[in-house]
Amino acid sequence: MSLYSTDTIFALASAPGRGGVQVIRLSGPAAGTALPALTRRPLPPPRRATLARLHDQAGEVFDQALVLWFPGPDSFTGEDVAELHLHGGRAVLAAASEALTAQGLRVAEPGEFSRRAFEAGKLDLTEAEAIADLVDAETAAQRRQALRQMEGALGALYEGWRHRLVRALAHLEADIDFPDEDLPHGLAPAVVPVLTGLYQEIGVHLADGHRGERLRDGFSIAILGAPNAGKSSLLNALARRDAAIVSSTAGTTRDVIEVNLDLGGFPVILADTAGLRDAADEIEREGIRRALARAERADLKLLVLDCSTWNIGDMAEATLALADGDALVVLNKRDLCTYVPSMVAGRTAIAVSAATGEGLADLLAALERIVGDRLMPGAAPSLTRARHRQALEDCRAALARALRADLPELAAEDVRLAARALGRITGRVDVEDLLDVIFRDFCIGK
Repeated sequence: MSLYSTDTIFALASAPGRGGVQVIRLSGPAAGTALPALTRRPLPPPRRATLARLHDQAGEVFDQALVLWFPGPDSFTGEDVAELHLHGGRAVLAAASEALTAQGLRVAEPGEFSRRAFEAGKLDLTEAEAIADLVDAETAAQRRQALRQMEGALGALYEGWRHRLVRALAHLEADIDFPDEDLPHGLAPAVVPVLTGLYQEIGVHLADGHRGERLRDGFSIAILGAPNAGKSSLLNALARRDAAIVSSTAGTTRDVIEVNLDLGGFPVILADTAGLRDAADEIEREGIRRALARAERADLKLLVLDCSTWNIGDMAEATLALADGDALVVLNKRDLCTYVPSMVAGRTAIAVSAATGEGLADLLAALERIVGDRLMPGAAPSLTRARHRQALEDCRAALARALRADLPELAAEDVRLAARALGRITGRVDVEDLLDVIFRDFCIGK
């Protein structure tokens, strides 16, 4: 059931907790009566901050605040909207909430403001999702991607493709429904280049290495190596804090330990893992299993070798066995080595000392270069969610069927399905079942 209704809602639009200023937002038909009831004066001029005393139901003043009035449809939700910029004490917020509830307003559900904006046609689903991404952004690159999507770049790309499909579908149906009319000869065959071009464009868009999703969720780096290679010390050095326990006892790390980093403006999830060896202990074996599983999922592997012992025993061989196109060899304990090779097993190696910090700048520069190359956005906006990718894959599969169809009726049906798949991304068609899922993870007040 749609949340867009005659209810008037309110919620804290700023971060919860004690603060100098807190903002409560109202939206709905009763916002225009609730605000004068609080201020005991007429509505202020639209979009102009006005200082006013706020009163509770008994007439007692509970705060002096800035109030703003945004009459619909020229507001975020398309409804009448008001904002109260209050002093951030708990007692003030409690009094404001009680006064609004007494007037029949209710507390908003998570994401209800953005959902009402979507249902009023103020933004499409990609723009609504971008609002949530912008609120959650922790790095400059995440912020830039969210802003670009919120400004409509991604939605415009998908809507442009959908309009081309709708036009092609109209041509197909004209040939089907009006075969005796004086229509241009070869009208249906003329849509083949259009469908072929869209099939190729969407394929290029999908073949982005999951750049947008990785930028949104974080680039995963797994630190792997034998026990006592200095993996935990390296994690702590890169994180610049004691995130992992460091001990000379082999097998200290039993589980995956994660640290979030801002690396050159890009989000990185750095994971320390259990040492790789033949372990007799059941718990340690489970830790190694998790380490190997994390290595398989990682976007990049840091293969850490003890610089003083890397060329003896099978432990280094077990580590280097994980080397692939997404691996970087790191020689740790550089301060203890008399000889530091520049190549290991045919790969360039970066020598560092987690203890002294020597070589860490070179390692960070290499990581920033790798992460930047993988996540740097291209000219076209990147898709940012698994649901976008699934819908695009459905669209492309339908286009492939349409291009192979023997009958124009079958081709038209597949083109229709392709257009609907694109419409599901922006919310133009068939998305009611998705709305609860999309908006439930929003902040209260958004």
